[in-house]
Amino acid sequence: MALYSLPWNKTGRERKRKRGCIVGCLLAVLLWRVASAQMRYSVPEEVNEGTVVGNIARDLGLDKSMLKERKYRITSNVPDPLFHVNQNDGILYVSRKIDREEVCGQSTSCLINLKTVLENPLQIHYVGVEVMDINDHSPSFQDKEIMMEISESASPGVRIPLPPARDPDVGSFAVQQYKVSANDHFRLEVKDKGQDGKIPILIVHKALDRETARSHSLELTGVDGGKPPKSGHMQITVHVLDINDNAPVFAKSDYSVMLNENAPIGTIIVQVNATDLDEGTNGEVVYTFSSIVSQRLLKLFDINPSTGEIIVKGNIDFEERDKYEIEIQASDKGSAPLSTQKSVNINIVDVNDNAPEIEVTSFSRLIPEDSRPGTTVALISVNDLDSGLNGKVLCSISEDVPFALTPSSRDKMFSLVTNSPLDKEKQSQYVITVRAKDAGEPSLSSEKLINVVVSDVNDNTPEFLLSPYNFYIAEGNNPGSPVFSVKAFDQDDNENARISYHIIRNGINDSKLTSFLNVNSETGEIVALQCFDFETVKTFQFQVVASDSGSPSLSSNVTVNVFILDQNDNAP
Repeated sequence: MALYSLPWNKTGRERKRKRGCIVGCLLAVLLWRVASAQMRYSVPEEVNEGTVVGNIARDLGLDKSMLKERKYRITSNVPDPLFHVNQNDGILYVSRKIDREEVCGQSTSCLINLKTVLENPLQIHYVGVEVMDINDHSPSFQDKEIMMEISESASPGVRIPLPPARDPDVGSFAVQQYKVSANDHFRLEVKDKGQDGKIPILIVHKALDRETARSHSLELTGVDGGKPPKSGHMQITVHVLDINDNAPVFAKSDYSVMLNENAPIGTIIVQVNATDLDEGTNGEVVYTFSSIVSQRLLKLFDINPSTGEIIVKGNIDFEERDKYEIEIQASDKGSAPLSTQKSVNINIVDVNDNAPEIEVTSFSRLIPEDSRPGTTVALISVNDLDSGLNGKVLCSISEDVPFALTPSSRDKMFSLVTNSPLDKEKQSQYVITVRAKDAGEPSLSSEKLINVVVSDVNDNTPEFLLSPYNFYIAEGNNPGSPVFSVKAFDQDDNENARISYHIIRNGINDSKLTSFLNVNSETGEIVALQCFDFETVKTFQFQVVASDSGSPSLSSNVTVNVFILDQNDNAP
């Protein structure tokens, strides 16, 4: 192991050097403290280039004559510094316009620290320059106009935060208050959030109604604290969102229309119209028949759900019904639909589509020929299902008959009566045409045939073919054999025309021979009961009566002259 030793003189020099270094360091620290004393100045932003900030040399007690020699300067890494110091006079100048908001942003304090340097000996001085804010900015909103949507169901007191205005200035020059244009439905409240600034809050003050006002236009104004103050504006459009709070309303308070009967299927009767103040599906209207409408009406009418057109669906007959009342329902398409009902009165107009109907209510088919004029033959009822002139009926009969039509005390009732004497023997029956014609346009008519038979009465006496009868009979006839016959006829019918014959026997001497004669009561054939003798009686007469079977019976008689012809029945 080797030991090394240093010479003492060398050790002494080292000690001296170390002591000198320590003393130098102490002096440097002392000088640093002196040189580190910081000066502070203030300057407003936006001042012109060359504006004096402060006299550093004077304030630090520096010798102006030595500043240039000692290279007095501001050290900075910025290529375009905000300040510079004049080496001739030690005054600090503004190098270019200063925008505080660009340099310090939104910081409440904007202090720019400068380091000034003197050489030979080295001295460093720190200078602080506070850039004072001026009110060079107006409050501004990010958007010049915003749109908001608020439901009309929003209750008063609902709060809606609004985007705040921004002002690059700070302190009292920042946004201090907000105002909103006058509106009955809204008011403004401002909430102070400290370092985050003031926040405007829109509050619903009065209930909204979209049907009264679809939207509201507001102007929000942000005002700073400058003197005079500056402001910025933002337009706010509040769209009121619809809720289904309105039922459809019909355009008319009353719907009453006229419809011709027999209108073709598909005919549009009337179009109802309802509007809903709501919007979207809440304002879309659908038309239906009310649930109380009967199935019978649903077979006659239909409704277009979109247009509200009521359409003929079935056969409309005035005679069946002359008026209809239909309940129409208009509903919106909201999630909880609202509806309104309205009655539509449809009055059916009669058209002349029914011919008169003729009905014989009472009829005597047989009318005696001795009926007096005015005798009722039949009662006739005429009916027309139409109304008004279409239902007014004129009734008549054919003119070439001995009958007339007289109106009855009852409406549309007529009596068919005789108006002249009847004679069955001239005309035994009549076919009467009864015509009924309405007063419609065009007129409709109908006819009915009535067959009237004239019944016989015993008003005709039997009539003989000859009067008198002259018969020539040869004597010597065969007793019991027919010798001649008489014949009568009666214009009446049936029993009134059935004739019976008999010989009048009155007991007179010249007719005693009649006792030997007999007549067939039905045929009028006369039979001699004895043989006639010319030498005894040459001629005689008697009377035959022809009687009908009527009640009372009518009769007539005829004289029969009988001549006996001589025969050569006696010898000389």
